[in-house]
Amino acid sequence: MRWRDRYGLRRLRGPKVAKFDREATDADIEALIDFAKSRRGVEFYVEPETFATDTTAVAVADDGEWTRRRVGSPAVIHKVARNLALPVYDVQLTGYPPRMRAYNERRRQEPGGSL
Repeated sequence: MRWRDRYGLRRLRGPKVAKFDREATDADIEALIDFAKSRRGVEFYVEPETFATDTTAVAVADDGEWTRRRVGSPAVIHKVARNLALPVYDVQLTGYPPRMRAYNERRRQEPGGSL
């Protein structure tokens, strides 16, 4: 069964797909939207496509909690961010926010915690 193209992934992405990766799906985009709607202060960080992976976006909440999903192209996450009135940054220009690293460190220090 073919998945719906609710977010314009096919149109906004173009024909190219990274060689070893699967394409972004509506479920990937919906996971980012659900994360953003259920947390405060979310910002999106776009990660470039590589040989092995498709373009991804990292959603980072104000406490540093984060999630990463495939988005197909920067245009897709820009559209989602615009609809949610949230900022989106190019991680190659801005880097990751310090709160994300602090969150990872807190998780590592928890009993049984690892990333």
